[in-house]
Amino acid sequence: MDDAEMNVGSRGKKTVLFEAISSVKRAFLARRTAESSAETFMQYEMRLPAHQNAIDALEGWSSSFPVELGLKAGTIPLFHDTRVMEALRAYGSIEGQQILEIGPLEGMHTHILNQHRPANIDAIEANQSCFLRCLVTKEILKIDRASFYLGDIQKWLEKTDKQYDFALASGVLYHMPDPAEFLRLLSSRARALFIWTHFYDEAAMPPSDVRRYPFSGRVEVRSVAGMDLRYHERSYQHADQDASFCGGMKDRHFWLEKNEILSFLERLGYNEIVVQALENDHAGGPCFSVFARK
Repeated sequence: MDDAEMNVGSRGKKTVLFEAISSVKRAFLARRTAESSAETFMQYEMRLPAHQNAIDALEGWSSSFPVELGLKAGTIPLFHDTRVMEALRAYGSIEGQQILEIGPLEGMHTHILNQHRPANIDAIEANQSCFLRCLVTKEILKIDRASFYLGDIQKWLEKTDKQYDFALASGVLYHMPDPAEFLRLLSSRARALFIWTHFYDEAAMPPSDVRRYPFSGRVEVRSVAGMDLRYHERSYQHADQDASFCGGMKDRHFWLEKNEILSFLERLGYNEIVVQALENDHAGGPCFSVFARK
């Protein structure tokens, strides 16, 4: 075979190979297009329009809705949370007042606040999934006094000029990478506040206690507003991979100690400080409710 015949044969083999590759590529693209098309149409809801459809569209619900609505979401009845109701009893009427809610989760505490007819509720949520669930709750429960915002509460407190009559931060402080600084910023904006939080307690959580496992054992001493506080380092231990995760913005976060939290609130100018509830045996760790007013 001469060189010309060899070149023709080589070109023929390349053509066959090219066509084979092109055929495989076309088949792959066709399959991917079909899958993409199927995914596109999966986003449409084919059932009769109903609030349950909106709930089902978002995974990870923790809260339940009022029983009379007949809706299925989470299991925790936060729409009737006695901790928040007790805080409102301690504060008095919030009708016509400016309210700040930090970490509304799914809007159930917002619903409680809304029933007392404040002038406005600014509800700040950093978790995108929780924020979307809040919007669903707002529609279902007709929360008409609240504006939900997605973002970092610390940046909000740093930038806003608003003063709030009452602030609610339930399940927030112990998720913070800098909890005392958060309290310092909050104190500059809120004349009264309610906090429900876990705290670190050596006696309540001895080394054998499984609730101690997420703690690294490292303790930092940080000075905030002229007071030294002990920061106990903690991790979520991959709990953030669950759809229902509603923790903080960073895996590395810190718990403060109960007495230091109370002393720090006093240092920040709150002269009425009441511990409304204390639970050392909570499955998540020791916790308490605090109402404070300047």
